[in-house]
Amino acid sequence: MDAARRAMRPQLRRRFYQCAEVGEGRRGFDILLDGKPVRTPARRTLAVPNDRLAQAIAAEWEAQREVVDPATMPLTRLANSIIDGVTDAPAPVADEVANYLASDLILYRAQGPEGLRALQQQHWDPVLTWARDSFDARFILTEGVMPMAQPESALANARKSIPTDVWRLGALHSVTTLTGSALLALALLHGRLDVSTVWAAAHVDEDFQMAQWGRDHFMLERREFRFREMQAAATVIGHLKS
Repeated sequence: MDAARRAMRPQLRRRFYQCAEVGEGRRGFDILLDGKPVRTPARRTLAVPNDRLAQAIAAEWEAQREVVDPATMPLTRLANSIIDGVTDAPAPVADEVANYLASDLILYRAQGPEGLRALQQQHWDPVLTWARDSFDARFILTEGVMPMAQPESALANARKSIPTDVWRLGALHSVTTLTGSALLALALLHGRLDVSTVWAAAHVDEDFQMAQWGRDHFMLERREFRFREMQAAATVIGHLKS
């Protein structure tokens, strides 16, 4: 299995530049390699809104050694996806985040065992209380996996908290899809929870099962990769706070 996985890895490009740095450009702060701007997969300039975020991305490029490995550059990948996938059409991205609200992870509770139910309450109930108090969004809980229609007022009020600027929206979308919860993502965006707490809340069920049946190392490896994606989104959010 290890040999098969190694064979599936892409051929990486050798490092072709001496220096990664930041320069001011027409679209913000550009990432420069030997003075030349980096391009996204859609051939746009890799430019970000402020210097702090640009420096963090440039550090990813500077950290590359003999080869350039995109798997170790989550901030760059997220920036590319925002520039190429969110900038021109933010409304569908916001709609997708809003769609998660209607069937959010933390609204669906286990029927048992009691230990899992207690963990869900511990991690998820404070987020629902926060959404109620902050947005007047009162959601309905259900047990099992059967769909439960949520009040239109709750969905509308929570949707108002989704940002319109493309960078925070793109980061919010990333957290939403990584966790399966727009409410957890909004709690991170608005500073109610930190990234580690959100990640733990998103994996309550999974962690409970592993505690009962043992650890799955391949799953944990994949989860570690996804956590780096989560940290990248949290970095974007943190660097763009007003």
